[in-house]
Amino acid sequence: MPKLDHLKEVSTLFFKLGISAFGGPAAHIAMMEDEVVTKRKWMSREHFLDLVGATNLIPGPNSTEMAIHCGFHRAGWPGLIAAGVSFIFPACILTGVLAAFYVEFGQLPAVEPFFVGIRPVVLALILGAVMKLGQKAVKRFELGILGILVVIGVFLGLSEIAAILFGGILGMFWLQISKHIKGKKCLMVTPVFLFFLKIGMILFGSGYVLIAYLQGGLVEQLQWITQQELLDAVAIGQFTPGPVLSTATFIGYQIAGVGGAIAATVGIFLPSFVFVALLNPLIPMMRKSTWSAAFLDAVNVSAVGVMAAVLIKLAVSVLVGWKMFVIAAVGLIFVIFFKKLSSIWLVLLGSGLGYLFGLL
Repeated sequence: MPKLDHLKEVSTLFFKLGISAFGGPAAHIAMMEDEVVTKRKWMSREHFLDLVGATNLIPGPNSTEMAIHCGFHRAGWPGLIAAGVSFIFPACILTGVLAAFYVEFGQLPAVEPFFVGIRPVVLALILGAVMKLGQKAVKRFELGILGILVVIGVFLGLSEIAAILFGGILGMFWLQISKHIKGKKCLMVTPVFLFFLKIGMILFGSGYVLIAYLQGGLVEQLQWITQQELLDAVAIGQFTPGPVLSTATFIGYQIAGVGGAIAATVGIFLPSFVFVALLNPLIPMMRKSTWSAAFLDAVNVSAVGVMAAVLIKLAVSVLVGWKMFVIAAVGLIFVIFFKKLSSIWLVLLGSGLGYLFGLL
């Protein structure tokens, strides 16, 4: 049985991240790396990278699965559940409240000014994680080249999962061959649940891929919601902290009220708990085989490459105007020179600067 203090640590940390982790999966993973590896030293950076790489190879929301992995590592099976629930719960509650507001009044409250400044700070957080994880992932020259190839592949249109699998398989053979050469080495509730359960079982990559599934399934095929309602739901998923897939809570409420919100939330997140529970115990075993270890190393650097590509794409869309550059620069200074500062304060700093600049 895990110690109760470990379980309390896990619950507290991921609840805190659940109410402060803005910016999507890449930013969430950057915050987790800072909290779990740098500050608390629950695991080595190499093992964290192994978990990131493995998470990218299974369906489901990446940042939620990373939270579940970290909880399992720290506090066993109870930690697995506690971390996942603590990370998901705040976002889904907040999203559900906003959904009720939307259904009642037909519009969302004016929250945009408070979130403008968060985006450039999130870029700084992601860059900090890419730098730290990249230093650990690039163990040799070949892995550095592989990471660059993955970045290029993503920009050429390769999907995240395809880029990571391609990088993992290519790197496994490349590293092993080079090593050998060198040294031989309800009415609606049930359908809502089933729809989102299916999504949770087949959704690869980041939560942003969810939009395509929802557009085709809910808007065009089933016609449960309109395209405008979908866009509003996606906006809420972006503006609330925690996993982007809390969008499902909003849509579930639109379709079938509180029961629909619960059904959609459970349906889309449940597979992640199952996949992580099955995969996590296998990762140390994979490290013992030279072939699977090479695969993990290649997958890890590929995952960092994907994060770098996401960072560049986000920077292009976010850094518009001198105000965003200033906020991003301030955030980067804090990330580099104040490493013990919690990411929560950076989020609040960005939010405050964004609001103040909005008054100019």
